[in-house]
Amino acid sequence: MKKDNIVLEETLDCPDAAPNDPCFGKSAGRPRAADKEAREQALVHTAARLFLDNGYSKVSLEMIAREAHVAVRTIYVKFGGKAGLLSAAITRGRARFFSDMASLETDTRPMEAILGDYAVRFLELVSQPAFVNLHRMVVAEARTTPELGETFYDAGPRKSREQLGKFFARPDIKPLLRTDLPHEFLAVHFVNCLMGDTMSRMLFPPDAPPTSAEIRRHAAQGLDLFLRSVVL
Repeated sequence: MKKDNIVLEETLDCPDAAPNDPCFGKSAGRPRAADKEAREQALVHTAARLFLDNGYSKVSLEMIAREAHVAVRTIYVKFGGKAGLLSAAITRGRARFFSDMASLETDTRPMEAILGDYAVRFLELVSQPAFVNLHRMVVAEARTTPELGETFYDAGPRKSREQLGKFFARPDIKPLLRTDLPHEFLAVHFVNCLMGDTMSRMLFPPDAPPTSAEIRRHAAQGLDLFLRSVVL
């Protein structure tokens, strides 16, 4: 399942490093900034792997600390606990997935082109095996572990909605859209047009992940549905 962690935390520079390598534990002397970042990435990567392999509620801080070769106190200091680690994993993975895409706040292309690129990238993200496994874990454990559902929502869906909401509120974009629909609603509606019944289908093992062509076709259909319903 190691490859699945690309959504939660991109493959690290040294994910298979030995305990005495810079990714783990303490090295002699004052650690360099790059070494500190590598260790932090390794810690987040380890936590993400354990969450997906075992379930959030079954993973303790002691288990994470032991696997990552760090002290429990280090986790508290850097992330505040399990929820902070999960949030970091989701946030970092999501940021890297969109890292080569122009910012929605500054992209000057036509609205249709910007949303078209975002739609494809978004559907590629939610089609990743790690996202599917994460979604199933949240559905299964959120009732008994509320912090899991809250952390997932804050680090994922909420950020997507806020990002899209700011885009639809842009001075050059807002006049193109229906005036009776607030930008917060437009963000939710756009995601819903793209997702369709994807969230329901995630509860069942797919025969095979969607192909690139299928994702692009689905993205185009969702975007067309959205634009037909909101553009003046």
